[in-house]
Amino acid sequence: MIKKLIISRIDSLGDVILTLPTAGLMKKLIPGIKIYFLGRSYTEPIIQSCEYIDEFINWDEISGYPEYQKVIFFKSLNCDAIIHVFPDIQIAKTAFKSKIPVKLGTSHRYYNWLYCNKLVSLGRKNSDLHETQLNIKLFKSLGAVDNINLNEISSLYGLTNIEPLDKQLHDLIDNKRFNLILHPKSKGSAREWGLENFGTLISLLPKEKYKIFITGTNEDGKLLLPLFKKHKNEITDLTGQMTLTGLISFIAAADGLIAASTGPLHIAAALQKVAIGLYSPMRPIHPGRWAPVGKKASYLSLEKNCSKCRKTAICECILKITPADVIQRLENSAY
Repeated sequence: MIKKLIISRIDSLGDVILTLPTAGLMKKLIPGIKIYFLGRSYTEPIIQSCEYIDEFINWDEISGYPEYQKVIFFKSLNCDAIIHVFPDIQIAKTAFKSKIPVKLGTSHRYYNWLYCNKLVSLGRKNSDLHETQLNIKLFKSLGAVDNINLNEISSLYGLTNIEPLDKQLHDLIDNKRFNLILHPKSKGSAREWGLENFGTLISLLPKEKYKIFITGTNEDGKLLLPLFKKHKNEITDLTGQMTLTGLISFIAAADGLIAASTGPLHIAAALQKVAIGLYSPMRPIHPGRWAPVGKKASYLSLEKNCSKCRKTAICECILKITPADVIQRLENSAY
């Protein structure tokens, strides 16, 4: 019986969010199980927000230890299993040396053949399954059903440990309108919809129905200056004004969010907000793999094969999604 489990995923925010349902599933399958989540510093706020995670392990801190101290630390946890959702040779090697009884990873990484004693044949790049479903497949030997549908998955995030929203930000929420967050930039993690499209969307949205907020980093804010200059009286600029903890709380207080395939989009979906994702149809970044999963989540993407812009930052296909189509989807979801 697995009583203590480490879920290891040390990559980006969106990937981590789409891994949280595995913890929810394990809590349901094995009552009383203690779950540790091994992640990076900047993803800690979203992991700490999940009621199904008992303890966060900061890989950014542990990775700086000498190897023998890493082994001592992992041994001290006295865990029964570690699941390498995101493969990493150093973590796999340390878990092996720590003699964690069950060490599970994908067979598609050569070093897992050396350091894991349970292997799952799992190829992500060409799969037709969603990322959340691929993650759950790794847990099959622990009792997880590997054909769980996305509707079931949407109830397994467990984002209930939300920090109270700062009063200054709370006062910005309009109880008489739909509070809509636009997150135009992606820090290079996704193909973007473009400032021109977002600007047109802002102009077309009826202001008596929607209060519009723009979120992003300080760097995003600098790139969005043309948008702010043109639409300064139609939007509230919040770029660079919130930590990730604050952003989570603000999304929880708002009504919906529109973005490309980014972490904030998946936060909104996990919080059961209206979450509309704008996607390129290109594999492996297509919505079949990375769409937001939530009770009010949906996406827009052209139904075509896309490969022309594989080596460019700009995708013509995502740019051809019209603001009118986005508004229609928003209206259908919000009202």
